[in-house]
Amino acid sequence: MEEVNCEKNKTCGCGDNCDCNCCDCGCCCEMSAPTSLVGRKAPCFTAPAVLEGTEIVENFSLSKYLGRKYIVLFFYPKDFTFVCPTELHAFQDALSEFDKRNTHVIACSTDTVESHYAWLQQPKAQGGVKGIVFPMVSDTNKTIAARYGVLSGTYYIEDGELKTCHFDIDGECQEGGTLVAYRGLFLIDKKGIVQHQVVNNMPLGRSVQETLRMIDALQHFEQYGEVCPIDWHKGSAAMKPDADGLKGYFSK
Repeated sequence: MEEVNCEKNKTCGCGDNCDCNCCDCGCCCEMSAPTSLVGRKAPCFTAPAVLEGTEIVENFSLSKYLGRKYIVLFFYPKDFTFVCPTELHAFQDALSEFDKRNTHVIACSTDTVESHYAWLQQPKAQGGVKGIVFPMVSDTNKTIAARYGVLSGTYYIEDGELKTCHFDIDGECQEGGTLVAYRGLFLIDKKGIVQHQVVNNMPLGRSVQETLRMIDALQHFEQYGEVCPIDWHKGSAAMKPDADGLKGYFSK
């Protein structure tokens, strides 16, 4: 991991492929990220990934989909664990629904691409993710998770040595340990803007149906200019974003 020195007297481990702008020198000082990315440009990245469950590539890029598709980018903590495969298989099972919505699904963790590949060879009945065909990105230098604000801690350089600090399940910062990603999910529109995000702690799995509902709501707004009230689902009443629209909605 390459050490990068900032003009603000901080040091980070962004490496060669860092293209974020967290500080003036263009690196991620102390791995900082906005509390929320909603309404902001999604940080682009290029990283190794496994495609179609079989092909390892070294230069998978988020930017290849921008302008053509909506993107659901979701982070998960680790390969060969327990909640994670239930989520990956659920997204795979619903892939046709995402396709109908012109949406590309991408998974990402801090594991190596070789770990992804090995897990993809393991059958579902044995806890593996064989059959997953959407990209599984490898963020071994932690910079993607950090820029999306879902890294479970931080790392820093002290006296020339790389050190880590991770947050445990009680929210306490513990020195050392392996930094992994929280269960973050980001809905990115075709302009590259984050329109929705959710971040869960490690034990809490997400909802594929809620993700699809958010895509439907975004696309309804884009098509009709109507905003989507609480618990809105495709086909139910939306409203114009003004006082008359609200009165009409409540009068039904």
